Amino acid sequence: MLHRLDAEIGKLILRLTLGLLMLPHGIAKLFSGLDGIQGMLASAGLPEFIAWGVFVGEIVAPVMLIIGWYARWGGLIIVINMVFAVMLAHPGDIFALNQHGAWALELQGFFLLTGVVVMFTGPGVFAINRK
Repeated sequence: MLHRLDAEIGKLILRLTLGLLMLPHGIAKLFSGLDGIQGMLASAGLPEFIAWGVFVGEIVAPVMLIIGWYARWGGLIIVINMVFAVMLAHPGDIFALNQHGAWALELQGFFLLTGVVVMFTGPGVFAINRK
């Protein structure tokens, strides 16, 4: 029983960590706008309206994780958001290291892979629903 509770607390901490660390990125974009993202999309030959999806990936999905409402879908949305972020803003950094020897995309990798983990593990029992 204790092992099961440990796993459920772990899922809660994982969801909260990803949601609470991603959410400020979306809030910042509410204030700074989407011009930079729209420019990157246009440069890649993609429609600029896709930039509005950043609010889904960086505000809606994190809230879904925080409250545990369709958290698997929230994790998937964050994964998609991060794939776009890496491909548009950081394509040259995929195999790069920073000045300290760490992977240049450490944060993006954390967000993407943690989203994948939530997709597979689900929200746990400390959630609004278990989907």
